[in-house]
Amino acid sequence: MSYEFSNGYKIRDQGATYFLTFTTVGWIDIFSRKIYRDILLDSFSFCRNKKDLLVGAYVIMSNHLHTIWTAKNNNLSDIVRDFKTHTSKTIYLEIQCDVESRRHWMNHMFKYYAYSSSNHTNFKLWTNDNRPEEIFSEHFLKQKLNYIHENPVRAGITQFPEEYLYSSALDYSGKPGLIEIDFLF
Repeated sequence: MSYEFSNGYKIRDQGATYFLTFTTVGWIDIFSRKIYRDILLDSFSFCRNKKDLLVGAYVIMSNHLHTIWTAKNNNLSDIVRDFKTHTSKTIYLEIQCDVESRRHWMNHMFKYYAYSSSNHTNFKLWTNDNRPEEIFSEHFLKQKLNYIHENPVRAGITQFPEEYLYSSALDYSGKPGLIEIDFLF
């Protein structure tokens, strides 16, 4: 079964390993707050433990994240859909808490993007596409892994990839990261 995304990229093989990019609508910097990054990490772990997702690599930036994922049950599109749905709902509820100083602005922006979409929901966190790229060779895998881990360095956040806490670079450097991952090699 093949799933079409708005930009023409497809998850053709539901059991293959894919590089995926999840981007917030309007490039809104929601993941500048720890609570929202932790929701993503919790969801990664849930998908690993309950949905047989292999999390090979990840980085969480302020308005997007990159992952390398494989679905052991040949259902990657379903996991992507469930991940986006769950994180959207959980983050929406967290935004409603009084501690979020940007609550009114964020609600306005996420509602605006929801209204602009075809399903007209009240809240839209993620863009429709994930730019799935199937990992077709070891060279391509290493290229994407390096791209993921170098993201905070390119953004000027850290000098070295393993200094960034919300990334699997720490795991690949031989130190324990925030969540358990599935090493790619």
